[in-house]
Amino acid sequence: MKNVIREVISTVLYILVVLVAVYLFIAFVGQRTGVRGSSMEPTLSDRDNLIVDKISYRFHDPERYDIIVFPFQYEENVFYIKRIIGLPGETVYIDENGGIFINGELLQENYGKEVILSAGRAAETITLGSDEYFVLGDNRNNSSDSRDPSVGNIKRNQIVGRAWVRIWPFSKFGVLKHQ
Repeated sequence: MKNVIREVISTVLYILVVLVAVYLFIAFVGQRTGVRGSSMEPTLSDRDNLIVDKISYRFHDPERYDIIVFPFQYEENVFYIKRIIGLPGETVYIDENGGIFINGELLQENYGKEVILSAGRAAETITLGSDEYFVLGDNRNNSSDSRDPSVGNIKRNQIVGRAWVRIWPFSKFGVLKHQ
């Protein structure tokens, strides 16, 4: 009888340790998130599943072109995934031809799927605060991002983490390229 009780206690403790480890991993290191919609095409597609790295930004600041996850401010449990274009202290402007200007210099990047048709609030120069980022979806004409007042500039403390690994579909499994 003692062996059975000892075995039950051992199993319960083992399960408890595993659950605590999983909780700590999800809370502080990484979490699974799903992509809904086509705003990050062709980089990420609808129904892709990712692991978000929640720890690396504790050691360094987000960088231009990082793909980040942040909460949508007007709907609980809704998270957006976008690419960082503007960094703290920079100015961002999108001209009538869809060119993105950072501090007056044309940004040379090839993540955008097509020419931007609507600059939104970036039709006027936006100056980012010391803790603000300007984000865009890669599918620039089908993305609700920093150009939209409902999203706006993203504060550093709003960033949940950096998209790290695509785990689904298996045919596209792998670490995401940011730069």
